Amino acid sequence: MQVYVSIDMEGVAGIATMDQVVRGGHGYPAAQRLMTAEANAAIAGAFDAGADSVLVNDSHGTMDNLIHEELDPRARLIFGSPKLDCMAEGISANHDVAIFLGYHAAAGDPGVLAHTYSSNFAEVRLNGRPVSEAEVNALQAAAVGVPVGLVTGDDVICATVRAQLPAARTVEVKTAHGIYSADSLSPTVARERIRAATAETVAAAADLPPVEIPAELHLEIDMPNAAAAELGAMIPTFTRTGDRTVEGRLAGPREVLGVISVCYELAAGAVRSRALLFNRL
Repeated sequence: MQVYVSIDMEGVAGIATMDQVVRGGHGYPAAQRLMTAEANAAIAGAFDAGADSVLVNDSHGTMDNLIHEELDPRARLIFGSPKLDCMAEGISANHDVAIFLGYHAAAGDPGVLAHTYSSNFAEVRLNGRPVSEAEVNALQAAAVGVPVGLVTGDDVICATVRAQLPAARTVEVKTAHGIYSADSLSPTVARERIRAATAETVAAAADLPPVEIPAELHLEIDMPNAAAAELGAMIPTFTRTGDRTVEGRLAGPREVLGVISVCYELAAGAVRSRALLFNRL
């Protein structure tokens, strides 16, 4: 039994502010410890249920947030960026189940620290529907035959998962009171629930189906400004269909993740360039 874990930070219990999730913020070191402890809860739960191995992918921001010396030594860790498959890096047909920890709502949803891959994207749509990171990463898991068995985070992302990934369990560790505020469980209680839910998920992994991959994947991204959209339109097969929107059709989930990752960098560069220009005026 091989278990894959992708862990983000915004959906971890006890975290709700930008100061906590951005490196250099006063709250970031404490958020690292909270994130690492939730990873350990899932690792423990997986081994409680008889897992032979657990692979953890650090999936937040620069993807080097977990405190390595505090991570359960039974697990292996992928960290750093960029990565070919981004938040789904390392998942393979050898894995029996995927677990998404600390996930958050999609851009435009009323969840804690809601966004979709980049805070510079106004919205990301797949086949005409706004999507969260959990849904896109679940497609890459399905591409290698792996089901998503558990997603943890706030009430908004958990509601999305129940609607779009109905085979997956959810653990709500907090309730959104705004983009930067939440009513959170005690981190200790959240970790207990994550450990128990992970054990249940791993024990039932053989009965979980991967999500269905649509025959066609039409990706649309609303970029932060016109300059970013112009750059995005330079991606082969992509076109600019609005002042800030680029879109195109892709062959599979890996291509979707790749275009999102490239647009992430293009959007960040365009925002920085605009800020530098206005600072000179």
